[in-house]
Amino acid sequence: MDGQEEFLKEFGDFYGYPNAPKSIDEIRSTEFKRLEDTVYLDHAGATLYSELQMEAIFKDLTTTVYGNPHSQSDSSSATSDIVREARRQVLDYCNASQKDYKCIFTSGATAALKLIGENFPWSCKSTFMYTMENHNSVLGLREYALNQGAAAFAVDINEAVDQDGASRSSLTSCKVLQHPVQIRNEAKILEGELTECNFSGMRFSLDLVNNVKQNAEKILEGSPYSKGHWMVLIDAAKGFATQPPDLSLYPADFVVISFYKLFGYPTGLGALIIRNGAAKLLKKTYFSGGTVAASIADIDFVRRREGVEEQFEDGTISFLSIASIRHGFKIFNTLTTSAMCWHTMSLTKFLKRKLLALRHENGESVCTLYGNCPLKVSRHDCGSIVSFNLKRPDGSWFGHREVEKLASLYGIQLRTGCFCNPGACAKYLGLSHSDLLSNLEAGHVCWDDNDVINGKPTGAVRVSFGYMSTYEDAKKFIDFIRSSFISMPSEFEKRYLLRSKSIPCPTEGFEDRLPSSACHLKSITIYPIKSCAGFSVNSWPLSNTGLQYDREWLLKSLTGEILTQKKVPEMFLIKTFINLNQQILSVESPYCKSKLQIKLDSDSYLPGKEEFYLQNQRYEVQCYENEINQWFSDAVGQPCTLVRCCQSEYCFSLNKNRSMGMCRDVNSKVNFANEAQFLLISEESVSDLNNRLCSKTQKLSCGAPPNVNPMRFRPNLVISGGEPYAEDGWRNLRIGNTYFSSLGGCNRCQMINFYQQTGQVKKTNEPLATLASYRRVKGKILFGILLRYDPGNKARLDTNSWLKVGDEVHSNSE
Repeated sequence: MDGQEEFLKEFGDFYGYPNAPKSIDEIRSTEFKRLEDTVYLDHAGATLYSELQMEAIFKDLTTTVYGNPHSQSDSSSATSDIVREARRQVLDYCNASQKDYKCIFTSGATAALKLIGENFPWSCKSTFMYTMENHNSVLGLREYALNQGAAAFAVDINEAVDQDGASRSSLTSCKVLQHPVQIRNEAKILEGELTECNFSGMRFSLDLVNNVKQNAEKILEGSPYSKGHWMVLIDAAKGFATQPPDLSLYPADFVVISFYKLFGYPTGLGALIIRNGAAKLLKKTYFSGGTVAASIADIDFVRRREGVEEQFEDGTISFLSIASIRHGFKIFNTLTTSAMCWHTMSLTKFLKRKLLALRHENGESVCTLYGNCPLKVSRHDCGSIVSFNLKRPDGSWFGHREVEKLASLYGIQLRTGCFCNPGACAKYLGLSHSDLLSNLEAGHVCWDDNDVINGKPTGAVRVSFGYMSTYEDAKKFIDFIRSSFISMPSEFEKRYLLRSKSIPCPTEGFEDRLPSSACHLKSITIYPIKSCAGFSVNSWPLSNTGLQYDREWLLKSLTGEILTQKKVPEMFLIKTFINLNQQILSVESPYCKSKLQIKLDSDSYLPGKEEFYLQNQRYEVQCYENEINQWFSDAVGQPCTLVRCCQSEYCFSLNKNRSMGMCRDVNSKVNFANEAQFLLISEESVSDLNNRLCSKTQKLSCGAPPNVNPMRFRPNLVISGGEPYAEDGWRNLRIGNTYFSSLGGCNRCQMINFYQQTGQVKKTNEPLATLASYRRVKGKILFGILLRYDPGNKARLDTNSWLKVGDEVHSNSE
């Protein structure tokens, strides 16, 4: 029995919409054709819109005239009717009576939460209780509470679960652990918050709504904050899609939702479902167009509208977006929420089981799952999120950013990090307050690449399914995990790590031990402007920053962002050349009619100098006048400025035992290069890579193999001769009469996947995907080596030092 047959044998009654007009395969082939080469697994972040849904929306908007609803014209009346119907659909979706609840449209779930926070009557008698699993947008309500003297505290909710995965509804099965109380000024209308955890996918039983409102004192076990009148807010931004709360059974006071998480479109639209009694408590200060019945400009008089929606929807609502949501509800009504719930549940259960079953050759588990993991099929557990981290055979962690970057090369889109959920992140990863603060002091912030600090992960990998997800999506992801994280380390990785741990980096007297050369310098390339094209020469002078003028200039946006090819591929087409005799930098672009010439001893500098920081290094730069900046703005298609490095203050340092490892430039000056003064590439290593690309292409029968030129890697120095990857083992080398030390391998990124074809910049997943299969070490994909002048031989370097094509290369691999 193959994998899919086994899957369908267990989940066939739940997977793929067996009772709907279309099967899941038909839905994917007709409504999501754009996913042909993509595995999309971030539906908790943003689900995808159906192509038929968008066609219906486009037809609607191009055949109907919708006017501003704040008018009495026919087109305005038509809009008001559509808005009224949209409110009804939202309330019906969670079985909320229009008599008891109102639907207020907002710009998103976060805006709905902010509306509550700003207008709730917080006081020193109020208490804000929230779960550790709440999103940052909910935690932000704490600021309103604390600023008004209210108390606030987090709770862990532990619910007993039956064997079939169902949460028991009795009071005794629910345990609430209260965290320390926070009071900013002094310390009841009370507010509690319930949710589905967007980190782990854990869902709280909606019985908690009634238990908190009716039996808070028993649940909180005598806490002084248990008494009073509790109001309940449900953050349904994520869970609303497959399991909307039934407000006829669980009468929460507030429910916030986000429509792009339901239908994929429209973005920038959410809603607050509010109970009429709760709406009366909100005290709104600001008024605007649409919220007043009358106002007088020159005296203190305003009469507000009486309708709840009218009071809180400031200005003109996003009526075209609101008109679009009925097409999303049409899909949901056709498939039904229960069928979507079962469908995503089956994929979630399948993926969890497969991940938990993965083992390394030594028998150690590969995957650690977060949250409750009942693996039996249960109608009570319809979560669509799988959150986890991966371990190496020795028990150390793979970084979540490593997983995300590699997944992208395989066409798999997922999300990593803490997902704006700091409480759940700390809870499941076992991060203490001191861990979190020390991570922050170490430079870790949201969305950065610091994925493992002091041996602990700082975030997780999250896979989330949508109603259009398929078995094939889950299967491709499992295959990716197996091929990328379970295979034994390559021989290259073993050798590299062994050398980095055991062999010191000599700094004196190594020139006497250099063997005879089998290599020579094949080419020299200088890149004057960071991320723009370089030029090759037969010989070039050296300076104390590397090749003279190399990466001495860069382009900045008007907001201060450094422009690179990753974000501005057009920079690849900007050609540069420096004439040493004339002391002129020449620049060309297909988007500019004339060639730009800049004198190296330029009189076109603006007066004074500026400072900025890049990669923890302070730079003092010279700026240029508007004419030069306008030329570059035309070349890259956005306003920018050119700056030149005058001075930099920061030195990288070797690790404590001065081993080579994968350290970066040390005790030497660099201009705007990312890591080191020089990057060296071997022709033989590139040839081996091309052979692997050819074999891979033939194996997959996918057309002509790509042929990668050494210049794809933007090297300064290309050598020829010797064995492929011999440079990996070099500690020191001499090129001509100049001595260098190796700083280890160069960590490659997506930039090497850009290439030029017929005057256009294109991108593929190669060669990075192939390099990742055999050149990966501790999360880094290494190709080429980084060099610096050896500190022990600086006296040999003077202003007359040159490198020449043809120079012999002597290496020392001790």
